[in-house]
Amino acid sequence: MASPSAARPARRLAPYAFLAPAVALFALFFALPIGYALYLSFRAVRVKGLGLGSHARTEVWAGLSNYTSALTDPELLAGSGRTLLYGALLVPAMLGAALLFALLLDTPRLRLGAFSRLAIFLPYAVPGIVASLLWGFLYLPTVSPGYFLLEKAGIGGPDLLHGNGLFVALANIAVWGGTGFNMIVIYTSLRAIPAELYEAARLDGASELQIALRVKIPMVAPSLVLTFFFSMIATLQVFSEPMTLKPLTNSMSSTWSPLMKVYRDAFVVGDIHSAAATSTIVAVATLVLSFGFLTLVNKRSTGGN
Repeated sequence: MASPSAARPARRLAPYAFLAPAVALFALFFALPIGYALYLSFRAVRVKGLGLGSHARTEVWAGLSNYTSALTDPELLAGSGRTLLYGALLVPAMLGAALLFALLLDTPRLRLGAFSRLAIFLPYAVPGIVASLLWGFLYLPTVSPGYFLLEKAGIGGPDLLHGNGLFVALANIAVWGGTGFNMIVIYTSLRAIPAELYEAARLDGASELQIALRVKIPMVAPSLVLTFFFSMIATLQVFSEPMTLKPLTNSMSSTWSPLMKVYRDAFVVGDIHSAAATSTIVAVATLVLSFGFLTLVNKRSTGGN
């Protein structure tokens, strides 16, 4: 039987042993790729002559030249502007729908609550590429049953694959897929509110609408902040929806969003170093915006102290 003094070092090492697999996976699949991308962003390929031969193309240190080129690239700036406009349509619509559904599901006289929650959440379980394909064919006038019915009714359908309609089409896909997740987060927060608050409000003569506006929504404000935070990050990283719809329309370029430009530079043009710099800029911009948003929310919640 081991003595207590001999077993003490084993107990001290036990937590590190349990953490070791998670740390190894984090380092291998998260930290290492990020570090390699940063390394590539400071490198470039120098071509000698016609670029033929084994030593005609060499990788050299490029400094900040890749970042300078990316930050002054009009395609990246235009893609960032389109992403912001897309987010301005998506985030309010998705969070508004999620809040509305959560409030409706939290009403006392609700029937078929479990089925309703499942029906609203189910689109979130559909992969983004599959959802984009389904909606993409619904947007095509030649194959869409919606356009067929509108044509039979003598009504002209909207053009959702060109011009400003494209923003609506993309935002609709994300709203359809993301509302359910945000609804669950807000609904869970609603269920955690003590019932005594509702009873006190009803005793004071408040209607269900007044309870929702003056009690429920202020109480779930932290959940709204959380869902807005996640939605903002997802908006800045939009990729699958426009990439899937691109073959269906001629009005969408290969650099419609910043991540689409990263994909084009890396796998179409073959400039992996420029793609690494652009992806680093997108990551830093996401981090700065997220940190700024959380700082602003924290200051407002603490009264600026």
